[in-house]
Amino acid sequence: MTTVYTDGACVGNPGPGGWAWAVPGGPYASGAEAKTTNQRMEITAVLEAVSAIDGELLVISDSTYVVNCFRDRWWERWLERGWINAQRKPVVNRDLWEQLIDTYLERRTELTFEWVKGHADDPANDLVDRLAVEAAQTQVGRSGTGTPSDLGEADVPGARDRRLPPGHLILVSGHRPPELGGYDANPIAQAVHAKLTEILTAKKEVHPDATVITGLNLGAEQLGALAARDAGVPYVAVLGYPDPDSVWPAASKRLFAELIEGADRVVLLQQRSPESRQQAGAALARRDGWLAKQADEAIVVWDGTDARIGRFVRSLNDTLDDAVWIVEPGA
Repeated sequence: MTTVYTDGACVGNPGPGGWAWAVPGGPYASGAEAKTTNQRMEITAVLEAVSAIDGELLVISDSTYVVNCFRDRWWERWLERGWINAQRKPVVNRDLWEQLIDTYLERRTELTFEWVKGHADDPANDLVDRLAVEAAQTQVGRSGTGTPSDLGEADVPGARDRRLPPGHLILVSGHRPPELGGYDANPIAQAVHAKLTEILTAKKEVHPDATVITGLNLGAEQLGALAARDAGVPYVAVLGYPDPDSVWPAASKRLFAELIEGADRVVLLQQRSPESRQQAGAALARRDGWLAKQADEAIVVWDGTDARIGRFVRSLNDTLDDAVWIVEPGA
C-alpha cells in the first residue's frame, strides 16, 4: 500500500489557493487556483493524488472535512438525499465531491483515509503544507521527488510570516497620487506626509519596537515609508510582484529605488511578474490581504468616498479589531 499526504491552502478564504500531495520519500506535486476556498483545495489535493497514484492508497490529511466524509460515510447520506446535507441545504463543493466519490466507488477496496493533526511535527504533513502554501502565494505549482530544499516555512494559523521582523507592525496604505494632488510635490501630499510623520512619531513612543509595513506603491504607501524614515521608524517593503516600478516615470523609479535601498528588508510575495493589468490587480489584492493579516494596526489615507479603499478599511477593521486610523487628505 502507498501512503500519500495531502493538503490545501488559501490566501484569504476565498482567495488564491494551492493544493499539494506527497508520498513520503517519493513523488510530490502541487498546483494553484486564482480564486477558490481552503475546503476546495483540500478536496482537490486528494483528487489529484488519487488520479496520479494507482493501486492501494492510504490518504492522510489534516482536514476533517475530507477524512470524515469517508470515515463517517457522509457521502452515503448525500447520495440518498439527492446531494442535500443534514441541514437540508445543498452540499457545498458538490462538483468536486462528485468526482472524488465516483473515484472512491470505483476504487473502494483500494482507498483508505486517515486524519493527522496539522502542525504537529509530522514531516510529510509539514511538506504538503509548505507546498500548498507556496502554490497559493506564488500561483505556481511544482512536482518532483523527495523534499525540495527551497520551500518556505509551514503555515501556522495566526502566526506571523517569518520574513517580517518581530515587534509592532503598522501598515500604511491608502490613496494614490490622483487623490493626493497629483504626481509631483504638492501641498496635499506634503500635508499627508507631515501628518503620517506626526502619527508615527507618537506611535514610536508607545511602541519602541514599531515597524511600518508598506507596499511602496505610488501615493500613500510611499508617503508612509518617507514618514517612517523621518520619524525614525524602520519600514519593510512588501512587493506583490517583482519590479512594480517598471512602467513608472523616471523620477518615480528613482524614488522607488531610494526607498527600497532604505528599507529594513524587502518581502516579495510572488516570483513572477504579471503579464496583464488584470494579473497585476489580482497580485496587489493578494498583497493587501497578506498585509492585513500581518499588521497589528493600520493607518489608511482615505477621503471617505473611494469605494475600493472603503472595502479595504472594513476588512482591516474586521481583522484588527478597529485598530485602524484614518488620515483624510486635505483635511
